Amino acid sequence: MTRVLSVLILSVSAEAQMTVSQVVDSAVRNYPSVRVSQEQINAAAAGIQLARTAYLPKVDAIAQVNRATRNNVFGMLMPQSVIPSISGPVLGSNNFGTAWGSAMGVLVTWEPFDFGLRKANVDASAAARAESEAALKKAQFDVAVMAADAYVTLVASQETVRAAQAGVDRAEAISRTIHAQVNAELRPGADASRVDAEVAASRTLMIQAQQAVEIARVTVSQFVGLPPAAIVVASAKLLQLPPEGMVAPLDTAANPVAMEQNAVIEQLKAQLKVLERSYFPHFYAEASTYARGTGAEINGNNLGGVNGLAPTVQNSALGFTVAFPIFDRPSIRAKEAGQSATIRAETARYQQIAIDLTAQWNRAVAMLRGARNVAANTPIQVAAARAATEQATARYQAGLGNIDEVAEAQRLLTQSEIDDALARLSVWRGLLGVATAGGDIQPFVVEASQ
Repeated sequence: MTRVLSVLILSVSAEAQMTVSQVVDSAVRNYPSVRVSQEQINAAAAGIQLARTAYLPKVDAIAQVNRATRNNVFGMLMPQSVIPSISGPVLGSNNFGTAWGSAMGVLVTWEPFDFGLRKANVDASAAARAESEAALKKAQFDVAVMAADAYVTLVASQETVRAAQAGVDRAEAISRTIHAQVNAELRPGADASRVDAEVAASRTLMIQAQQAVEIARVTVSQFVGLPPAAIVVASAKLLQLPPEGMVAPLDTAANPVAMEQNAVIEQLKAQLKVLERSYFPHFYAEASTYARGTGAEINGNNLGGVNGLAPTVQNSALGFTVAFPIFDRPSIRAKEAGQSATIRAETARYQQIAIDLTAQWNRAVAMLRGARNVAANTPIQVAAARAATEQATARYQAGLGNIDEVAEAQRLLTQSEIDDALARLSVWRGLLGVATAGGDIQPFVVEASQ
């Protein structure tokens, strides 16, 4: 039901034109990779509860009924799990007479202290959950960045279509004029062929631009879960230059990529503490009560009937056991050395991530600076190209120019209009790049959605 409501809300939003914020929020909420990370957090939380159960006493219960022979021999048997043990004295018998036997008992085992091993296991599970949470934040961040970039790409594709359509309109207008003059034998037929080629070229550019729009719309639909035909974006804000001063100082430690790597290091350190607490004695307080029954007597006779089916002889015991893995020390030390090396490797990886993020941020700032300079220059380019087109058209109509000059001027104007539209979007894309390197695209999303 919640899923249906979400789709309905998105449908209404799509009809009213979706903003960057709506696309990003929908992607973060519904994209499968985010849900995978969320379930990994749930699994890690269950791991914490599992580690905490080690503090509880262990209670084992057993009940058994058997019908077996009672031949017993004197001698040792090495520990194994195949041959059942027989209690009682050696009778010297060797026959197939059987008797009933039964047993029922409870054993309670508790480890009152463990030199911090159980706490280290709980801490390791908590670190695993923290790492899963960091992975979720990174997954959400990655999806948000991809969704925002797909949105900007769609707007850029639509602006390319708009400029290409204007080029088609201009080419068709001059084509009608030239064809009329050719039909009136005021211009050579070659001019008509030349302008037809220009119209076809402008239409090809238009088709390619429309194809880019459809591809970009499919990419956006991938994140919001709507059919491509339902994707309608609100692009008015992105067609304006963003304000200055939106570049925040870089803090690599706050980037979700660095945070996830730091969580990996903390998890490895917590696992190392578990190894460091492993080479200690284990102390167990034990309590047992049990009862057994048998249909066999010590003199070799069988009681017969149902004797032995009920456990009639009871015992109880209290004990304290110490277990110490003396020869485990070499293997534990080897594991500690391997874990320490892994920690050093992941720490170096964290340092590399910080260096890469700094370089990424610097590149993004440089690209943003260049994009702003380009965006300040493209209006001049458009104005000059428009004036050149008007002049070339006027010269051609006055018989002072040729069709090549008009075609070249129109192509230049179309390209200039595309460059002008994309220049403003390049500034927004530059801001997105800076925000991505900084680890927080929310200011970009808010500003682009106003």
